Amino acid sequence: MAVGDRVNFDHDTHHGTVITAIQQRRNYIIRRSTNLSKQTHILAANLDQAVLVATLFYPKVSLGFIDRFLVTAEAYGIPTHLVFNKDDMWQGEVVDIYEEYKAIYENAGYSVYHCSTLSGNGLDEIKALFTDKTTLISGFSGVGKSTLLNTLYPELQLKTGTLSHFSQKGKHTTTFAELFEPILRTRIIDTPGIKELGVIELEGAEISHFFPEMKALLANCKFHNCTHQHEPSCAIKAAVDAETLPYDRYKSYLSILNNEDQYN
Repeated sequence: MAVGDRVNFDHDTHHGTVITAIQQRRNYIIRRSTNLSKQTHILAANLDQAVLVATLFYPKVSLGFIDRFLVTAEAYGIPTHLVFNKDDMWQGEVVDIYEEYKAIYENAGYSVYHCSTLSGNGLDEIKALFTDKTTLISGFSGVGKSTLLNTLYPELQLKTGTLSHFSQKGKHTTTFAELFEPILRTRIIDTPGIKELGVIELEGAEISHFFPEMKALLANCKFHNCTHQHEPSCAIKAAVDAETLPYDRYKSYLSILNNEDQYN
């Protein structure tokens, strides 16, 4: 059973509340610890959307990590928004990096936001994302996910932690997925910070379908089962060469396709 499941239950004086059945799931999102791990678990079920929180540094979250999460969400039909946190720390070229990332993901069809819990910038817009929806919120360890939720909904009083100054990685403060309903009909499923994310098992020919900007080009490939690596007349490779498809997204695709346990 996963957080977000809808269940049937009975109650009697001898056994208390007993779950008798799990209703059919509308959707769910699953993860593996790493690509080398065989263990999987369902993060949450029956979602309207996911919100992935990231940071440009402190800690730096790679596009490869983001792309693996997005592919997993796409595979289960879960719309995802990207939120870049800690924008109060951005200066100079960091702002340019954000604009580059924003263009990459907006061109792929995703909504991209930025905010700061210290300055309050962007928080009203982020809070509106959650209203009247069931949302999975996730992110790399240390991106400030729990602090963000506490700022939006102070009554939650979630435990927060600090970064390891040696590794610049977050320490787990959320240890299991938990559902909150801070406002009526607004449900948030908070998950443990993720340090590694292995993509679920997908057939090689399927993977490009979960990169929306690639999916739009697939009909133009010469071969219907094109892997977009060595085949001639490949629309994906042509788009990369023409710089209309970001090389970083293509690199993530190849990493997932070839089952590489790494992030760019």
